[in-house]
Parts: sequence; structure tokens; C-alpha cells
Amino acid sequence: MDRLLARLERGFLGKLAIERFTNFLVGVMFVVFVMGKLKPELLPWLTLDPALALHQPWRFVTFLFVPPDRSMFFIIFSLLWIQFMGSALEEHWGAFKFNVYYLVGAVGTIAAAYLSAQPRGNFYLNESLTWAAATIAPEYEVSLLFIPIPIRLKWFGLLTGGYAVFQLVTGDNGERLALAVSCVNYLLFFGPHLVALARGRRLVVQQAARRAASVPPPKQESGKACAICGARQEDGADIRVCSCEKCGGKARQLCLEHARNH
Repeated sequence: MDRLLARLERGFLGKLAIERFTNFLVGVMFVVFVMGKLKPELLPWLTLDPALALHQPWRFVTFLFVPPDRSMFFIIFSLLWIQFMGSALEEHWGAFKFNVYYLVGAVGTIAAAYLSAQPRGNFYLNESLTWAAATIAPEYEVSLLFIPIPIRLKWFGLLTGGYAVFQLVTGDNGERLALAVSCVNYLLFFGPHLVALARGRRLVVQQAARRAASVPPPKQESGKACAICGARQEDGADIRVCSCEKCGGKARQLCLEHARNH
């Protein structure tokens, strides 16, 4: 994948890359959010409805700009999060690779709409930004505005990924297929990485099991030893318990020789 993208970027397509695409995306989303508040009838004209898109082709693009939430509080958080994830990926990958990642996700979402014959939004497409960032930098710590404790990025990836798995389990076959197609960009870019990661962890587990099997079990000690000479029962000494008057009436462990001659 990286070799193919590098080859395409060196060609004519590399000149078409949109710099700071996430800033543009989030900016238009906010404008659409404000316009939706002023004219609520606007948003249904922008969604990706497979029954209408062929006759209203702008829907193939405008669904990307439908805001993820209609609440003033959550829209700010959602847009800031999308901007943060997208900008981080663009800085890590470069504008061209990030554009391709988002474009593949958009095409997958369009395909999902037609496969399921239901309108589809950009939710999983934007969630795939979090999955990608969490895969690249899982230990990176993020401090949110209302959570002062830094949280590692991998937990956000697991949380959003867990929700996707929940949808796969509880949804019907159409929903499952649509979800898988909507996430095709993540699977295409990170599938080999995840397979290699799983193989590496399995190898570590196998090596640990082999090391554990090769270590001899610890020698069990009985703890019985002669109080005079120190001879131990596990070494073959015959240890007896003596509580005679010479021992002060207290029980002492003695080897057979010292038990007879003390």
C-alpha cells in the first residue's frame, strides 16, 4: 500500500492533494450546523440517500459535511476531536495519503448505502480517523477539556471500536455488511499491520510457554533439619522429634544419630 501511494503521489495525482483538508472539513461542518439551526429543512437535502442520490448527485459529496451532532455542546467537542485526529494523521502521513484514506472511506460509505439500501452518514468514516490514530500512536496521551486526567489514545480507539463490534453483533446482515464496507479504508490501510501484530503477540506467548516448560520445577523443601548438625531430611537424613529432659522438654528435630546420643 505504501509503495503504491508513494508512486501515485510522485505522479500527477500528488498535485491534487488538499492541504489541511481536516480544517476545511470541520469548517464546512460548522457552517452546515449553523445553517441547520436556522433552516432545519436543509439537512435532509444533504444526506446520502441511495434512493435520491442518482437524481440529486450533490448528495455523494454533501453527506461528508453533515455535522455529527445537533447539540451545541457536543458539536464543539465532536468537531474539535475530528480536527485533532485528522490533523495528526495528515502530519504523520502527509496530505496525499490522508486524502486517499478519507476518500476510500467515503467511497466505502457510498457503497454501504447502496448495499443496505438505506441512507448512510459519515459517522464511521470519521470514527475511522480515531482508529487510525490509535493504531499509529496507541500510547499518546490526550487531555480533554472536561477530563483533566490524560487518557491514552488506545482507549479511545478501543471504545469506538467496541461500539462498532457491538453494532456488528446486534445488527442485521445488511447492517453488518454496510459497517464492514464503511470501514474499508481502515482495513485496507491497517489490515497487514494488525495481522503482523497478532502474529507477533502469538509468537511471544509461544516463546514464553516454551521458556516456562524448559525451567525445572523448584525443589520442594520439607524444612526438617537436625538442630545440632543441620542434616536435612531431603538429603537422606532420618529426622526425629525429641522432647526429652535434655532438650528442656521442648520438641526438637534431631537426626537419628544425635537423637540417640545427645
